Amino acid sequence: MLKTAAQEQLLPGENLQEKWEFAQTAGYDAIELRAKGDFHFRSRLPELKQALKDGVVMPTVCVEMLHFFGAFDDGLRRDAIAQMKTQLTVIAEIGGLGAQTPASYGMFSRRLPPFEPPRSEAEDRAVLLAGLAELGEHAKREGVTLYLEPLNRYEDHMVNRLGQAAALIEEVGLDSVKIGIDSYHMNIEEADPAASIIKYAPYIGHAQVSDSNRFQPGAGHLDFAAWLSALHTISYDGYLAAECRLAGDPIEAVRSIPAFLRRSGA
Repeated sequence: MLKTAAQEQLLPGENLQEKWEFAQTAGYDAIELRAKGDFHFRSRLPELKQALKDGVVMPTVCVEMLHFFGAFDDGLRRDAIAQMKTQLTVIAEIGGLGAQTPASYGMFSRRLPPFEPPRSEAEDRAVLLAGLAELGEHAKREGVTLYLEPLNRYEDHMVNRLGQAAALIEEVGLDSVKIGIDSYHMNIEEADPAASIIKYAPYIGHAQVSDSNRFQPGAGHLDFAAWLSALHTISYDGYLAAECRLAGDPIEAVRSIPAFLRRSGA
């Protein structure tokens, strides 16, 4: 049976301990943390260490920044890399598995005007390889993993599909860099999401879930039975982290996710 996690912002409660209490009653196995920019995640280390001491399970963190390691501006790119390094260090300090980030988010889309980005594909690739290598080396030193998340074509112009992420990871050549898959983005970009999971199995390290409409699993039309079956086929043993909006009553919606995923084959 696959383990489930909920991102912390989905859970009711004033602190991680209260959120964890709710998460357990709802059937979750862990909480996925969120990391804002301006080194905010690093400032949370005392809070996180206390939560860990109180039994809260926090295996992964997903970024929530305004710019990323694929940014066009060199200063923003360097800042994003510095931020990510601290996030990898902090998740390591609390015994976690790794941190998930896209190459960029909302920076440019070839599907919207002006259609042509200010950097060539070759330049994009060089920037991504350099960033992944630097972050991957840092993750390796910390004993954790960097999860590269492909986003859909409307949110990023560089890494949309698992094959693109796998090619970058193959060239970087570090076991500390893996793909963080997301069912929502895969539903848009992969012709056959289940087949893509099986094809790129060696590169997959983490999984996030939401339905076809970005709401909680079960609120859209995504074929979770096939998606989860593919994860079982590749012997995926990580977490299914809910990263979604909530349709309907938010408490009932977040409660529904673990049971739905288990009914679907998790």
